[in-house]
Amino acid sequence: MGVPGPFPGSPGRPDAPVLDREEVDRALERLGAEYEAIETSLLALQDHAGRRLLEGAELSGTTKERWAAAERSITVLWSLFDAYTAALEAARELRERRRWPSAEDLAELTELLHGEGVTVPGAAAADGGPEGGPAELGERFSLEGLVERMNGLYARSLDVIVAADAVWSALPARIDLLSAELQRTRSLAHSVGVRPGEHPAGDDLERITKELLRLRERVIADPLAFWVSSSTGSSAPGGGRPDTGRYDRAARALEEIRREVAAVLDVRQDAERRLMQLRDVLSRADRTLTEARQARGEVLAKIAASEVPAVSGPSTALHEQLAAAADYRRRAQWHRLSPLLDSLEERAEDELHRARESLTAVTAPLAVRAELRGRLDAYRAKVARHGMAEDPLLTERYDLARRMLWSAPCDLRAAEQAVWRYQQAAAEALVPPQPEGRGES
Repeated sequence: MGVPGPFPGSPGRPDAPVLDREEVDRALERLGAEYEAIETSLLALQDHAGRRLLEGAELSGTTKERWAAAERSITVLWSLFDAYTAALEAARELRERRRWPSAEDLAELTELLHGEGVTVPGAAAADGGPEGGPAELGERFSLEGLVERMNGLYARSLDVIVAADAVWSALPARIDLLSAELQRTRSLAHSVGVRPGEHPAGDDLERITKELLRLRERVIADPLAFWVSSSTGSSAPGGGRPDTGRYDRAARALEEIRREVAAVLDVRQDAERRLMQLRDVLSRADRTLTEARQARGEVLAKIAASEVPAVSGPSTALHEQLAAAADYRRRAQWHRLSPLLDSLEERAEDELHRARESLTAVTAPLAVRAELRGRLDAYRAKVARHGMAEDPLLTERYDLARRMLWSAPCDLRAAEQAVWRYQQAAAEALVPPQPEGRGES
């Protein structure tokens, strides 16, 4: 084994120590392992599914520019690897000449392994940058420098390939699934009358269809336009995620339309029942208004000096809209029937409530008369239980109040006063007399 010593170094490594035999063998072993790792990575890069897709695709935009640069980088990578291979083979051949290398051999091996003795043509040394610049004569590298240069080119190239492959793996399949769901929704929507130009949801379906077509074309042609790099600062190739913003917005819009179409379907399935309920509610409202008009005539005939509110007729607008709803059902125009039924159901209930309030208002005088009659008879019975039914004053006041309440037209104000006077007389008559001689002390 030769003794390590200084040797004339290459530029940048003056008087570097010469490696001994063991150090040379360890360096060759390490460089051989690096060679195998680099070769494996390059072959994997060459065979990567994303690379094959990029090579066969009609690219545009950002992806076209970055893939062109990546292809140049990959070409440079192989050139650098060839230079690395040749230098390593030269070092191995020199080492294998003798079992115990001479001092000159060790000096030459040291230069091959650690010196900048690998000359790379200018095009290969350009780091895979844009083409078209002036050609360089060449650049000298050490084996370690070559590995560092190859690592940089490999990372940038792999980043492009991995990012494009990730977008292509994520978005087109999801877009296709959403498009299939859109077609099912469109077919269902057409069956219930939700069509472009006839319903806003139909127009939205057309808009989403065009958006998905444009989105898929753009994703296929320019996948890197839909790539968001990692915000953590990671330098690992492919650090980031696909940008699904446009897809997500289309998916949410389709879900809203799907719910709207489902609501229209519910209307179709339940339309007859709801129409029957509407007819029943409006019929009850009409009957109540008829009863209110009849009651008003009775009140005007039987009650005097009483203000009785007027009673309106049935709502013509509601009946017209009910007829329109029935027509929509016959024509299967469910998208128009749905909002009309929602409005009609609320307004029909309001109409029934209004009719009931009207009946209550016009029959209020009859209710007052009935209450006065009941009160008069109740006091008459109370007086009779105390044996005072034949009292002249009570009999006179009772007969007066009764004539007023059972005559037509009845003056409610006068009758109420008569009942009140009878109550007063009855109350006084029913008070027991105070014993004489008991005064206040």
